[in-house]
Amino acid sequence: MRNAIPWAGDRLCLYFGHCEPFALIDIDQSAQQRLQTRFLTPPPHEPGVLPRWLHEQGADVIVAGGVGQRAQQLFAANGIKVVVGTASDTPQKTVRAYLDGSLVSGYNPCDH
Repeated sequence: MRNAIPWAGDRLCLYFGHCEPFALIDIDQSAQQRLQTRFLTPPPHEPGVLPRWLHEQGADVIVAGGVGQRAQQLFAANGIKVVVGTASDTPQKTVRAYLDGSLVSGYNPCDH
């Protein structure tokens, strides 16, 4: 499984379209461990570009603070599960929480 996490500074970026790079984290689901982390600079943010680009990068899940409704639909159309409303933390801690079921999601601050 490959998780995509928008990155800003040293933490998860609350708005996926405003991130610096994306952390793409490969995970061995059966062993519940992180295998590899790569940081990739996304193309400029325009409607539909990031869902398609992350699909091309092999992402299965995007974990973000906020993702607009249309973007969520585009991620789903590209076979990418969306987890929104997560707190800003390091990508490693975010993935660990996702794997062990303790990741708290909720309020989506992106309203477009």
